[in-house]
Amino acid sequence: MMDRQPFDLASLTKASQTGPCFICKMLAGDPGYRHHVIAEDEFVVAFLSKYPTLPGYTIVCPKAHIEDLAEGLTPDDYLKLQSHVHRLSRALKQVFDAERIYVLSLGSQSGNSHIHWHVVPLPKGVPYEQQQYHALMAENGVLKLPDAEMGDIAARIAATLAALGD
Repeated sequence: MMDRQPFDLASLTKASQTGPCFICKMLAGDPGYRHHVIAEDEFVVAFLSKYPTLPGYTIVCPKAHIEDLAEGLTPDDYLKLQSHVHRLSRALKQVFDAERIYVLSLGSQSGNSHIHWHVVPLPKGVPYEQQQYHALMAENGVLKLPDAEMGDIAARIAATLAALGD
């Protein structure tokens, strides 16, 4: 697995609890919340995490600020989001020759309330004790990838998504 760098999780936690919605700020074009966008349509956006624990760590979310999956999304909208997650998973598997794709939804009313899914490729050959939650936890450090490399990763994923079609 790639070397991870220590990460100030406490500061990120505080910002998510006291600051504005980072997804809404990104979508509004605020340069302080810039992310590498992979795909976007009128309903959904997918972008690379600024704090990846694995290469290709992507976030997928509705563009509208929705805080509750059960009451904030219609069944059709939920299925539309999951269709994006599934297509992205197929692209990530190809780009990173991943053993598995992890998908989970995090956040709460206390912080990161805009619903979103983490879609993360697990590279082949990662020892079992470094997989699953361990592989996703920023407490175990994050990758410090240069902006140009993040841009290249986003472009490779976007090209693979385009080649997959609908």
